[in-house]
Amino acid sequence: MLRYYITDRRKLGGCEALLESIARALAAGIERIQIREKDLTARELSDLVRRVLRLPNPHGSAILVNARVDVALACGAQGVHLPADSIAPGVWRKIVPSGFLIGVSCHSVDDVRRAESEGADFAVFGPVFCTPSKAEYGAPLGLDRLREAAAAVRMPVLALGGVTAENTRQCLEAGAAGIAGISLFQAGLA
Repeated sequence: MLRYYITDRRKLGGCEALLESIARALAAGIERIQIREKDLTARELSDLVRRVLRLPNPHGSAILVNARVDVALACGAQGVHLPADSIAPGVWRKIVPSGFLIGVSCHSVDDVRRAESEGADFAVFGPVFCTPSKAEYGAPLGLDRLREAAAAVRMPVLALGGVTAENTRQCLEAGAAGIAGISLFQAGLA
């Protein structure tokens, strides 16, 4: 099961608390960590990503940067996470190094199919369950849509939105390759 920690320093009280949370996630072997600090300037985000990359990483967890391919490349991160309406992953493939991970946010089965056809390595699909942070996307998509999305492609599809320790197994049984979230990981679940 892939575990995908999406950061939010504001929920933790700032950068120092975020770095502590990421250090715990790295020590626990969380496979992928997305630095998702949308309000930071490119310079501030670069500083944060460099600090994260200097943390001990005994399990080789991949560090991805939200939406900013330039920052990910400049800092030496292992990948980027793109919004559904971003430039196609295949366009970025022309300038990123081999092995550079590209994930895409998806909110429908068609989004997942498009992400795979355009060269994404994985999709983060949701919201699967009710969650205030994804309310802008409307009603939760549910386990049936997750099952349909996971079956529609060969690449890994991760469940996002309202995922908890209690419903993780349901997501995996529906075909998700793993789970993604903010509070799921920042609250200490690994």
